[in-house]
Amino acid sequence: MWDYSDKVRDHFLNPRNVGEIEHPDGFGEVGNITCGDALRLTFKLDEKKRIEDIKFKTFGCGSAIASASVLTELAKGKTLEEAAKITNKEIADALAGLPKEKMHCSVMGQEALEAAITFYKTGGKREAPEKKEGTVVCTCFNVTDKEIERAIKDNNLTTVEDITNFTKAGGGCGGCKDQIQQILDSINGVSVPKKTESAAPLTMLQKMDKIREVLQKDIRPVLQADGGDCEFVDINGNEVFIRFTGHCKSCTFSNLTMISVVEKKLKEKVSQQLTVKTLT
Repeated sequence: MWDYSDKVRDHFLNPRNVGEIEHPDGFGEVGNITCGDALRLTFKLDEKKRIEDIKFKTFGCGSAIASASVLTELAKGKTLEEAAKITNKEIADALAGLPKEKMHCSVMGQEALEAAITFYKTGGKREAPEKKEGTVVCTCFNVTDKEIERAIKDNNLTTVEDITNFTKAGGGCGGCKDQIQQILDSINGVSVPKKTESAAPLTMLQKMDKIREVLQKDIRPVLQADGGDCEFVDINGNEVFIRFTGHCKSCTFSNLTMISVVEKKLKEKVSQQLTVKTLT
């Protein structure tokens, strides 16, 4: 699996400030469930205009949960001016680091807090989301050139892969990678040679999306028919980690199910290189 720090594990297993504040002073929502990650952040100010309470709800991986959890701890007690200075790097550092492939989770936290602060400063309007600044470069994940430029400058990024890790741009169909490279070149002043590939392998994000799709459409209905179920936990290279729930959790034949149903279908629909392991 990913090399998670003890702090990431702690905030994932014991997340702080989960929930949603009624009638919040600040409300921020970023991401999209269809893209794999979404985060809602709400906060309440005290009489001194400091963040008295802050809560989050997220749909995403363990790193997304941990990043949102530690962000609420970093922001609590701060003025809005102080909170606005919290960067994605501070979020990652507070977790003793995140795997490079998961840095976009810390960026999502920073953006949600900025959106919540803007909500407060603009009078608490929660109509149609504000149009993003800049031009959309990655249509798969709705990432603009301005967001890419900011990620490059704030985190000293030098490759397209770096940008995918921090923003998800380029992690879908891959059609925007040349444009991302051009943005990199314009900011860094150098051109990183592009690798020539005879065949385009799935990116990690593409692989995760396909695994989720196959689990949802082809595997979970089979397990649910017998009172069982499973959930996707993580992926490391070609190792897929799932967790059985329902009747499957205590079934003596769960290992057989894992191979004959889950692994077989993932190999067929995603990649023959995949192997499946279960977590308790």
